[in-house]
Amino acid sequence: MPKMKTHSGAKKRFKKTASGKIKRKKAGKSHILTKKRSKRKRKLGKPTKVDKTKKKDVEQMLPNS
Repeated sequence: MPKMKTHSGAKKRFKKTASGKIKRKKAGKSHILTKKRSKRKRKLGKPTKVDKTKKKDVEQMLPNS
């Protein structure tokens, strides 16, 4: 059996926490920011966790972490 390879795009986007949850960044913070309110932009800057329905898919892409 060959080694399991980590998905290159996933390793740049996701980080595993000590408790086993997966952190991700929110979308929508890169451009077209003039029409977005300050509160919304502030909340978009903070990391969030991957939903439990997608957790299995992300973990499959990150076998070595």
